[in-house]
Amino acid sequence: MQPLAERMRPKTLDDFVGQDHLVGPNGPVRRTIQNNTIPSMIFWGPPGVGKTTLARIMANTLDRVFFHLTAINAGVKDIRETIKKAESNRFFNAPNPILFIDEIHRFSKSQQDSLLSSVENGTVTLIGATTENPSFEVISALLSRCQVYTLKHLTHEELVKMIHLAIEKDEILSKRKITLKEDEALIKFSGGDGRKLYNCLELVINQFHQNESIEVNNKLVEEVLHDKFVLFDKAGEMHYDLASAFIKSIRGSDPNATLYYLARMIEGGEDPKFICRRMVISAAEDIGLANPNALLLANAGFESISKIGMPEGRIIMSQVAIYLASSPKSNSAYAAIKKAQSIVQQTGNVAIPLHLRNAPTDLMKKLDYGKNYKYAHDEDNNFVNLEYLPSELSKQDIYETQNNAVENKLAERLRKLWGDKYKF
Repeated sequence: MQPLAERMRPKTLDDFVGQDHLVGPNGPVRRTIQNNTIPSMIFWGPPGVGKTTLARIMANTLDRVFFHLTAINAGVKDIRETIKKAESNRFFNAPNPILFIDEIHRFSKSQQDSLLSSVENGTVTLIGATTENPSFEVISALLSRCQVYTLKHLTHEELVKMIHLAIEKDEILSKRKITLKEDEALIKFSGGDGRKLYNCLELVINQFHQNESIEVNNKLVEEVLHDKFVLFDKAGEMHYDLASAFIKSIRGSDPNATLYYLARMIEGGEDPKFICRRMVISAAEDIGLANPNALLLANAGFESISKIGMPEGRIIMSQVAIYLASSPKSNSAYAAIKKAQSIVQQTGNVAIPLHLRNAPTDLMKKLDYGKNYKYAHDEDNNFVNLEYLPSELSKQDIYETQNNAVENKLAERLRKLWGDKYKF
């Protein structure tokens, strides 16, 4: 027998719950279906909000051939075989088959590359589903050929509506004596995931015999589900929400909140290496030059976790997290490289000063490559006042020191070396 979530999968847009910004009366996805002009697209959103269902509805409504691949177990060979099938389904004026790829972010670059030509020439209309930000996980060439639609967590009201629909219309539950007295616990355990909501409801209902009357309340749900569900989904949006809260607590110098979110991730089964990578990034981005030792400690923590593992690794992560949260903060390194990149993007490949160029051949020397360059270590204080920036960018301020003990000393030294050329 199919699980409840599968039995309740909507067949039409009118049965679809949630995502009104996409499928409502003026939603772009609804208009696309009405106009029968489906472009390749990517559905980005947390688990259980209707990405797969929406793709199937589009295919069914427009009578399109539907191919379904899951990136977890599909390779380049599977992609090629599916595209070959799609090509064989294109007769005369038949519309493009839809190729739906679940968790497309798990495809490697080469796997994503193998989709490009068939998407570009219209062999298939690609619909990808991902819980990850496609800007980072989908190659730019493929992303530029797709319309991205963002799906949201289901609201409390939408989840309650789904519960009532299941109790009233499901072929099995509708024949049982079920009363929904309270819904808060079900909603809590679902985490905004419609599929998980139905799994929770089904687990609760299955505790009773066929002819028993069932009153669904918070106490019952807590008793049944307490040990069966963890309130953290490391494959979904909660994964990023907790990581975001963790990093922002470090940035905000709150060790208590930092430890709380660290514990949430540990209890939820998050990969320790993911947590440690985030701390290494935070050490450079948020603490930076205010405490250069933070990066060393964060990196040491990352290496230690690889050697020690869990559960002892939680102590190492705790030490690093407390140190980072308690450290003085500076994002000057982050701001500096961001500004430098912006200057490069605006000015392009400005000529490098001749005296800084390499001169391995006689011709280059005749062209004054390397002429008048002075080796800093041969000068007093290991410093020589040369122009290192291109002439068009002379005196351009990029690194701006911030007010902390370490950078104040750096600024003092730089001012002695450069005088008023830069505003350190």
